[in-house]
Amino acid sequence: MTEPTAPDPVSLDALEQRIRQAIELVARLRQEKQAALAERDAALREAAQQRQRAEKLAEELEALREERRQVRARIEKLLGQIDALASAAP
Repeated sequence: MTEPTAPDPVSLDALEQRIRQAIELVARLRQEKQAALAERDAALREAAQQRQRAEKLAEELEALREERRQVRARIEKLLGQIDALASAAP
């Protein structure tokens, strides 16, 4: 019968070092994940703000186009009245 041998202190030190490295890696990866999630959330908020801005600008553009149509119609009406006056004058 063989007696159990004592664990090799060198291999235990190596194992302990590898476990510490794994713990540090997990901690770093968690921090990177949190940073990535925060960056994603900030990007989503920025995208939402830009969508709102784009919608507002589209509404302003449509209002300006409508205003231009109204001004054009008024000018055409005035030009028609001027033409009528010019043709009626002797």
